[in-house]
Amino acid sequence: MTTNLLDYVDIQGGHPFRGGIPADLEGNAYALQIRDASPEGVADWAALTRTSLDGYKNIVWLRTGDIVFAARGQNNYALCLDEVPVPAVCSQYFFLLRVKSSALLPGFLAWQMNRQPAQRYFSQHAEGSDQIGIRRGILEALPIVVPSIERQQGIAALDKAAHEERKTLQALIRNREQLLDALAIELHNHPIR
Repeated sequence: MTTNLLDYVDIQGGHPFRGGIPADLEGNAYALQIRDASPEGVADWAALTRTSLDGYKNIVWLRTGDIVFAARGQNNYALCLDEVPVPAVCSQYFFLLRVKSSALLPGFLAWQMNRQPAQRYFSQHAEGSDQIGIRRGILEALPIVVPSIERQQGIAALDKAAHEERKTLQALIRNREQLLDALAIELHNHPIR
């Protein structure tokens, strides 16, 4: 069944920081920014910018199962938060999506938003001259498909396995590059052997 994203998800903007995010080493929150995330996950929760949100009302804290959608720039992607180990908010460059129906799994939705049909939709509807982005209304109207929960679970598990395979392959590539660099240094330091 094809429907619109808004039928299954509550959407709100990221935290309304004015300008840059003020760093505060004693702050009560962490700010998730575009540089900290990718479709593969959050780089390092503890490395996010720590800030203070004491002066703000109605803080919307990130929680497990939330989806953050990078709405600015060329790469518009969704990231399902499998864990949120620190008190955190997402910056204004994200939309925060919370699934409001038990018929839709957040991990499956994030997978669907990152695949070719949705990415084509985002490319066709991106707006802006200086800073390209996706407006909230465009995001709300995103066509999605909601198959059975069993099918969603299978696809989400396959996607998670693909992410793990990608991490493993990237680690192997980094290890091989380090080995080759070590060989080059050894050869350079001891050219006659």
